Amino acid sequence: MSPRHQTSGLLKRVAVPVSALVGVIAVVGVTVVALRATAGPDCSGTLQLKIATAPATEEVVRRAADDYQGTRPMVGGKCVQVQVESRAAADMAHELPTARINPPALWIPDSSMWVAEAQKGAVDVGGDAPKLESKGSLASSPLVLAGSEKALSKLGTSSVSWRKVVEPGAQVALSDPTLSTEGLATLAVIRTLFGNADGTPKPELIDALFRVGRNALPSVRDAFRKVSTGADTAPVFTASEQSIVANNRAAQEKGVLASYPAEGTLSFDFPLVRVTRTSEPVGVSSAADDFERVLRSAQTATRFADAGFRGVDGKPSSNVSENDGVQPRDVVLMRPPPAEQVSELLRTWGAISLDARLLCVIDVSGSMLGTGTDGQTRIGVATGAALTALRMWPDTTQIGLWAFSTNKKPPNDWIELVSIGPLGEPIKGVTRRSALEQGASKLPKLVDGGTALYDTALAAFRTVKENYDASKVNSVVLITDGKNDDISSIDQKSLIDTLKREADPAKPIPMIMIGLTQEADMDALRQIAGATGGKAYQALRPEDIKTVLLDAISQRRCRPNC
Repeated sequence: MSPRHQTSGLLKRVAVPVSALVGVIAVVGVTVVALRATAGPDCSGTLQLKIATAPATEEVVRRAADDYQGTRPMVGGKCVQVQVESRAAADMAHELPTARINPPALWIPDSSMWVAEAQKGAVDVGGDAPKLESKGSLASSPLVLAGSEKALSKLGTSSVSWRKVVEPGAQVALSDPTLSTEGLATLAVIRTLFGNADGTPKPELIDALFRVGRNALPSVRDAFRKVSTGADTAPVFTASEQSIVANNRAAQEKGVLASYPAEGTLSFDFPLVRVTRTSEPVGVSSAADDFERVLRSAQTATRFADAGFRGVDGKPSSNVSENDGVQPRDVVLMRPPPAEQVSELLRTWGAISLDARLLCVIDVSGSMLGTGTDGQTRIGVATGAALTALRMWPDTTQIGLWAFSTNKKPPNDWIELVSIGPLGEPIKGVTRRSALEQGASKLPKLVDGGTALYDTALAAFRTVKENYDASKVNSVVLITDGKNDDISSIDQKSLIDTLKREADPAKPIPMIMIGLTQEADMDALRQIAGATGGKAYQALRPEDIKTVLLDAISQRRCRPNC
């Protein structure tokens, strides 16, 4: 029997009876669609062509696979069976580097950012990792701000500034960037506004991420659901333009609107990625090449356009209108972030999203009444730092507050103003957050005596260690303007030796030591911090305090190896 068509010397389509198998299997949230496996007398078996695609493109890819399967493709005597899996790009980026058994031959994530992450992971794994080759985009869709008409109106005009989005008080929710492309793309945009050229985060970036991340949602689906169940109270969120079209068409109403940021935005580019491995069955490459031609056909392009996607060139589809809640016009696109910046963004987010258990210890010795050129007292600066930290953390964060100077509560040199516990927990008729604010306001009235640095540092370390919480980052933040002048205390060498001996790598408690002004004993602070895997900072000006705190927060994930 002669073949009707043949490509690459291996692939041919033969007219044989077809038994149609169309199944949808849901396994732990993953939809698997098996499409018309051919079978017949000319088949000596089947060749599986496995495809993983972003959920947004699943329907278009499934229909393309249906077209391809309908031609009854055959490779090397085996009938091709196409299997399409709907998989989140973040999940695939994490899994592919170690996927040695039956990875997909083709992967269609919604962004090349995840391809870069997967390629980086593959390099880390080494020679056994699958090879990933990006073969160009299939469609595109810009990242936009989304929300109800009322929610978007609170941010200003129809073309909202990204800087407006990250302002304090803005009702904006970010989807988790470790799980969603919308969240990762939003991080990249914010980083463009607030990041350093070398890839390190500016304090403003950490501050902005704290604000938009406090109410982070697991996925964009949750954000759409919030609008459908309570449009008046739902926050603004980021989403692809296409997802707004799909949502509104499914709901048969224009409930969610798109706003296009004035500074520009990033685009979801839906690349086609060829995934190869050394043990790949013969013929998979030919089948993958042939199916790519179907994915890049005019018919598939029309289906992408019908579903609300833009073309590879970013031009809007004529099948989308303002009735879909979007504005089908050209948009300004930012340059995509390089691969190393994507990794840095994810590390930064990982650091700030870790919950904390910390003890804030503030010097109230007599010198803390000293003032700077701006007229602020040192104790005033320290109090402001404590209040700044309180505003950053969610209610689940555990914080306590001590004040210290010589003989503050004999025989101890420190006094506990508020015990360590969740900020949202009620104590003495108020939340711990309120109690900490009240305690911080009392600090100026406690100023007196000398600097009892060494005994206090050791006591603070042991207090945090006593009830160590493995689910949080446990640490001590100590602020002082002087050097130890308590002659009855432990000496510096004994303190450092004790801290090194009691520090447990399995239960790290980094001490973040902050020295105010030139008078702080930075050598001692560095040794104390170093003995616990922490870091010492010097704040010469009041505004340095916030920078120091934000830097310390951004590096929490890498302690003690920053």
